[in-house]
Amino acid sequence: MKKKLILILALLVCTYSYSQIRFEKGYYINNDDEKINCFIKNIDWRSNPTKFDFKLTEQSDSKKLNINLVKEFGINNTSKYIRCTVNIDRSTENVNKLSNDKNPIFTKEQLFLKVLIEGKNALYEYIDNNLKRFFFKNSNLSIEQLVFKTYSTASGNYYGENNLFRQQLLNNLKCPKFTSNRFKNLKYKKKELLDLFIDYNECFNKTDTNFETTKKRDIFNLNIRPRLVSTSLEINSIFEFRNADFGNKTVFGIGVEAEFILPFNKNKWAIIIEPTYQNLKTETTVNTRTFFGGELTTIINYKTIEFPVGVRHYLFLSNNSKLFINASYVTGFTLNSTSEYERKDGFDLEPLEIKSRDNLAFGFGYNYRDSYSLELRYQTNRDIFSDDVTVKTGYNSFSIILGYSFF
Repeated sequence: MKKKLILILALLVCTYSYSQIRFEKGYYINNDDEKINCFIKNIDWRSNPTKFDFKLTEQSDSKKLNINLVKEFGINNTSKYIRCTVNIDRSTENVNKLSNDKNPIFTKEQLFLKVLIEGKNALYEYIDNNLKRFFFKNSNLSIEQLVFKTYSTASGNYYGENNLFRQQLLNNLKCPKFTSNRFKNLKYKKKELLDLFIDYNECFNKTDTNFETTKKRDIFNLNIRPRLVSTSLEINSIFEFRNADFGNKTVFGIGVEAEFILPFNKNKWAIIIEPTYQNLKTETTVNTRTFFGGELTTIINYKTIEFPVGVRHYLFLSNNSKLFINASYVTGFTLNSTSEYERKDGFDLEPLEIKSRDNLAFGFGYNYRDSYSLELRYQTNRDIFSDDVTVKTGYNSFSIILGYSFF
């Protein structure tokens, strides 16, 4: 029944996620320099796009436009991309594959550059998976890459850095309050470059447009998560007298979840880590012909601290509410867990050592105002006597989890 419920919920979420399309007000400029107001599907691109979906009205069908047809597009007060043909160096930063040539190797490409800041001088960003490059509009009003390259030294045991971007900026951003020291230790990082360009535009009392000052991202949440856990436990052994079925039992558990929101796709993806404590105390008595007296009672006291580590995906319903699904790999350890076998004739059996295996967990839930949440979670089978080859256990759990974010 529990597996069927999880399957139904998963199918509903998948159906919803495929049907969910969120378009926001924006525009694009075509090759005839016509500006068309429209609605653009904002997926908060991790890598710079080469195409996008749009609607002319909220009710119309969606269509695609690619880079060959669009000079510029933007989502109001959020992001802006311009089409440029530029020289770009795609040299790897992987230390195991570094070139021994310190100079950039340029190729001419047509790209959508993300506008970070506009003003007297402009700053742009290009990301393609692990490749990150920054571009700027120089004093001649042409767009060129800010050069930074890691390369292998002649010995092969060390690597060097080509920080030509510092000299490029020193030559082009002439401001009376800038000294050479401002550029000497400048890092090839978005925040440091943004700060420099903002200061430069302010130097001339020029108004700039900073596309990175939109709503602050919620990048970390800490949640307290009490739960009711419905467990089922069954022991199967090659020795018939050790077989036991404990049926279903409901216990209380408590967890603290750290959620790290990933910085792309509009906060829809997160990494979750949730240390959780729970304690199952259960026993059952079976009749057996193996022992005098005919009865054997099996007692399990299973205390665990689990460490689920997983991925969560959000499906936004409104500004204040959202659904989510998550999948986790669950590891952990036991705390003074014991098993006991009590015979009616007084000659007890040697207990088995409890040592459990890892398993998987799948959850579906609802979040309100980033503060309150409710999750249904199913955990797959776990063997709690994993070191004993004569015994196999079926331990499953289904949880109803309440959550409150206090950070």
